[in-house]
Amino acid sequence: MTDKRRSYLARTVLGLAVAATLGFGGQARADQGFRNWIVNFYPVAAKAGISKTTYRAAFAGVNDPDPDVLRKAAYQPEFTFRVWDYMDSHVNPYTARIGQDMGQKYGRTLAAIERHFGVDRNILLAIWSMESNYGAILDKPEKLHYVPQALATLAYSDPKRAKFARTQLIAALKIIQSGDIPPHGMTGSWAGAMGHTQFIPSSYLLYGFDADGNGKRDIWNSVPDALATSANLLKQNGWTPGKTWGYEVVVPQGGSAYAGKTLTLAQWEKLGFVRANGKDFKSSGDRASLKMPAGKNGPGFLMTKNFFVIKKYNAADTYALAVGLLADQIAGYQGMRQKWPRPDGTLDITEKFELQHRLKELGYYEGEVDGNFGSGSKAAIANLQQRLGLQPDGEPSAQLLRAIRK
Repeated sequence: MTDKRRSYLARTVLGLAVAATLGFGGQARADQGFRNWIVNFYPVAAKAGISKTTYRAAFAGVNDPDPDVLRKAAYQPEFTFRVWDYMDSHVNPYTARIGQDMGQKYGRTLAAIERHFGVDRNILLAIWSMESNYGAILDKPEKLHYVPQALATLAYSDPKRAKFARTQLIAALKIIQSGDIPPHGMTGSWAGAMGHTQFIPSSYLLYGFDADGNGKRDIWNSVPDALATSANLLKQNGWTPGKTWGYEVVVPQGGSAYAGKTLTLAQWEKLGFVRANGKDFKSSGDRASLKMPAGKNGPGFLMTKNFFVIKKYNAADTYALAVGLLADQIAGYQGMRQKWPRPDGTLDITEKFELQHRLKELGYYEGEVDGNFGSGSKAAIANLQQRLGLQPDGEPSAQLLRAIRK
């Protein structure tokens, strides 16, 4: 027998022994390679302080990788989205209205969190909207994954994400071991983002906060805990109480050359930058950076320190801008004053709502009037386009809206 063969047999015998110790034996139809990975990962978890009891509970009944996780991980297309479409999807009358409703429903909780952390309640509501549609995603179990299984799947099958997944799996096991959530309650996205405000396990361990006082940090079932956890992240990363995230500004001719520059607000004023709503800057000594997300022909924004703190939640400029704009609308302020440079024939957010509302009135559409054109809206559009003699491509357009108005 060769040394290589002896080594293989030794590992197999050791794996079977450890599996028996952990209670993982007897899985006749399991993916054996995946089960072996789970067994062999236990010593790593044990070094991190994870007990056999916790490990066994976390992987009870988990015999195979989650195929949906692998499909979603593989389908991550690189695409260029239009910033106005992203904003329309997240910042619109529907998301603002629900945010205001939630602000009233959880008013006392938000006031207490705001006092404790110094973070604007409307920013927290906007993050909640962006992350889980105010928790609505948690009511759709078909879109959720069991986090230990999902992370083990990535660690076992996805070389690009294996290191991340192993780190997050250890963190997830620590959360289970703490008793904050039972194993079966630890659901999340395919990549392990969890709860109302979509924290990955390692961030949960850093910022998780028990706001309802029941001794557990439960971002899945406790809205106070979830919102306070988000507030804690922002505070710990430098949120400045009482300050805005930024200002929509009118960019003077040639001003786009300053994109990316950081100056005081007083200096920006001297260069001819003024607020789009005509009001003065609140603190002219504050420093701000010019962002022009739609290019030189689009509106400008002077981003202050709190904008960059929001980016600690999600590093994309568009995400932080959407949070800021939505927070302002939830607070009751008017939306953007300037228009995005949309191509001719496309609809703005007001027109998108009008089209969806008219489709519903005509009996073509039965879903929520929320400005988002998913499969239901597109099927309704295609049916109406066919009736009107238009190309049934299912896409919203100014041409279709004009035809309906007539």
